[in-house]
Order: sequence, then structure tokens, then C-alpha cells
Amino acid sequence: MTRTILSPENIEPEALGQISSFHEATVNEVKESVLTNKVVVVGMAQNPVVSKVKKALQNAGIEFKYLEYGSYFRGWKPRLAIKIWSGWPTYPQVFINGKLMGGCDETIKAIKEGKII
Repeated sequence: MTRTILSPENIEPEALGQISSFHEATVNEVKESVLTNKVVVVGMAQNPVVSKVKKALQNAGIEFKYLEYGSYFRGWKPRLAIKIWSGWPTYPQVFINGKLMGGCDETIKAIKEGKII
């Protein structure tokens, strides 16, 4: 099941262009990292949940690439672009083998179940 999103046919071309180019370089950086790394954590500074998932991966001996975009006080627009692209509403966003795993809870559960090696 996928979530319902506004159909491109229901978006004016100018607005569609703005949507597709909104922090395009940031989204492309995440896409490329997801394609070229087994585990990618996308996060932000000062977020304790991001730190928790990074520590869980480190403690399990799982190598990962970490991408950090801003903090609570800056960088919200690039993070919004990533959320729009992935559909995941919070940080961290963890990708395993090219697929969105979810956030911290989903990742820690997968580690405990041995789904990430």
C-alpha cells in the first residue's frame, strides 16, 4: 500500500517544476548515497534519536554512511525536501540496501532480529 499523494495531473506545470527542483541537489545526494552504500542514515544535529540509531548501528558493528542536514535551528528546507522525496515524516531516515527501513525504532528492531548484517 502506498500513501495517497496529489497526482501530477492536478498540479500546474509551474508548481510541478518548483516541487521537482526544491533542494534538488540535497535529494540527489541522498539518492546517490542510498544507491552506493549498504546502510545510510540521514539525520540532523542535536537530535537525540539520530544519535541513538547511530550508536545502535555502531554497537552492532554495522558500517553506515551518515548524512547530516542542519539542526533544530537551521537547515529545515533541505530536510523538508528529503521528507517529500522519501515520504518518511521524521528523522532519522535509515536506508538499507537501497530501501527505506524507517526511523530509529524500525532500525533497532531490525538489528535485534538480525535483518541488518
